[in-house]
Amino acid sequence: MCGVCGCGEGLNHSHEHDHDHQHGHAHAHGHGEHHHHDHSHGPEHAHAPGLTPTRMVQIERDILAENNRYAGQNRDYFAERAMLALNLVSSPGSGKTTLLTETVLRLKDQIAMAVIEGDQQTARDADRIRATGVPAVQINTGKGCHLDAHRVGHALESLNLPEKSLLFIENVGNLVCPSAFDLGEAHKVVILSVTEGEDKPIKYPDMFHAADLMILNKTDLLPHLDFDVAQCIRYAKQVNPKIRVLQLSAKTGEGMDNWLQWLRAELALQGIGYA
Repeated sequence: MCGVCGCGEGLNHSHEHDHDHQHGHAHAHGHGEHHHHDHSHGPEHAHAPGLTPTRMVQIERDILAENNRYAGQNRDYFAERAMLALNLVSSPGSGKTTLLTETVLRLKDQIAMAVIEGDQQTARDADRIRATGVPAVQINTGKGCHLDAHRVGHALESLNLPEKSLLFIENVGNLVCPSAFDLGEAHKVVILSVTEGEDKPIKYPDMFHAADLMILNKTDLLPHLDFDVAQCIRYAKQVNPKIRVLQLSAKTGEGMDNWLQWLRAELALQGIGYA
């Protein structure tokens, strides 16, 4: 019911897969139920006739509390299986899917992995991942502007990943709403393209505050742009002093080794090694 992003209005909850109910990832609902999610985002976005700002705030709190409950179930699922789950967030056009595809190609023969793809429509990104030979589940959110923990939990049922595996969750392209929705992931990784402007961290501070890692992508284009890398990093550190920053080009491969090294270190913390 958010009047700005349309989230919650006629959401399409279809998943481009069949659910496998055998791995025991339990939700407190039956899979045949109609799951209505009212994804209001607070009084500053309220355009719903008859709802007071106080009521909108309560709706938002209820939604986030329910989401956090499902996120806790997902987190337990990951912990029980010693899995590393990463939530990749960005605005549209950041090169997130290209980065993910190139990462998968480099690691697919070394570690078990899968991808959950979030988009409002189409399965194009999931198809790109599947073409690499790595399993991917597409979640289409319709008018919804972010993934939530409930949908991710259902997708996990289909993937039925082995222990000590790596899961990438590619969120819907949006630097606002995904920041508030915990999916049970170990880290949010925000991807920012140098084509977007160095002020994005201070224009969308919640997302950069929620992220543990910022990837500055498309650095091969820097010679052709008026983009101040140092200022961008200062803005990111201003919002989140603990955020780590990696610079790379998924297209040329420059800087990709640093990203893979970061992944290796995070996997090692989960007791996961790869060749």
